[in-house]
Amino acid sequence: MWRRKTKRAPATAAATGFEPVDRPAAEVDRWDDEALAALNGLLPWHAFTADTNGRRVGAVAWEGKRDRPQAIPDERIELLDKLIGLSGSHVLEVGCFEGIHTIALCDRAARVTALDSRVDNVVKTIVRAHLYGARPDVVLGDLETLGVGSPLLSSDVLHHNGVLYHLSDPVRHLRSVLPATSAGLLLDTHVARPEQATSVYDVDGDEFRVHEYEEAGTEVPFAGMRSFARWLTVDDLRGVLETAGFEVLHEDLRHERNGDRVLLIARRTDGAG
Repeated sequence: MWRRKTKRAPATAAATGFEPVDRPAAEVDRWDDEALAALNGLLPWHAFTADTNGRRVGAVAWEGKRDRPQAIPDERIELLDKLIGLSGSHVLEVGCFEGIHTIALCDRAARVTALDSRVDNVVKTIVRAHLYGARPDVVLGDLETLGVGSPLLSSDVLHHNGVLYHLSDPVRHLRSVLPATSAGLLLDTHVARPEQATSVYDVDGDEFRVHEYEEAGTEVPFAGMRSFARWLTVDDLRGVLETAGFEVLHEDLRHERNGDRVLLIARRTDGAG
C-alpha cells in the first residue's frame, strides 16, 4: 500500500505585490494591512487568494504547494458553466477546502451548498466567502456516512474536486450523490492506472479493481478522514457515471507528480435526479 507524504512545515509569502483579483473583493478591500495580516495569521490557512489591491488573503501550504494566488474563477469552473450552465442552479460543492472555488460558484449560481468534513475548512470557507461578498450555505458533513436520500446531497449541479481519491468507499459515495444530482457535474480526481489497480473492491456485488494507499492522517490538511483510500480506474469511474444516467461531455487525463488525474464534466441524460 502506497503511503502519502507527511505534513511539511509551512512556507511564507509576501503580503502584497500579487496580480489583483479580477472581481470586486468586497469586504476585504476595506481592511487595512494590519487587520489583513492579523487575519492571515489567525486561521490555519493552506492556500491564498489576492484582493483587488494585490494583497495576500490566506497563506502558503508549503514550498511548491499552493504557493501562488489561487484563481477566482478556476478555468474548470468556467468550463463547467459553459457546458452545463450554472445560472439559476443550486450547486453542491463537495470538499470546499478554504472557499476559493466556492466564491466563483457563488458568482455564477443561484445557490451554493459547500460541504466539507473538516471543521477548520468550514470556518475558513465562511470567512473567505464573506470577505469576497459571497454567501454560500456552508455545512459540516462526512461524505462516507451521508447515504442515499440525505437532503444535503441534493442539487442541480455537483462540483466534486480533489475529494474522491481520499475516500475509502468511493463508489458507494457516488451511488449516494449521483441520483440526487439533476443536471450535471464536475468530477476531478486522481485515478489508478490499470497496472496499479491490484486490489479488488466489492460494492453490493459489483467488483472494481482499485489502487489502495495509506492516508497520512486527519491532522494533515491534504489527506482523507480514513486510514486508507481507494482510487478507481478511469474506465470504472466513467462507467459509474454512465450507469447513473450521465453522459461525459469533457474528459481530460493529466499525468501529475502524485499520479494520474482526470477531469470529467458530465450532464444527466436520463431525465432522473
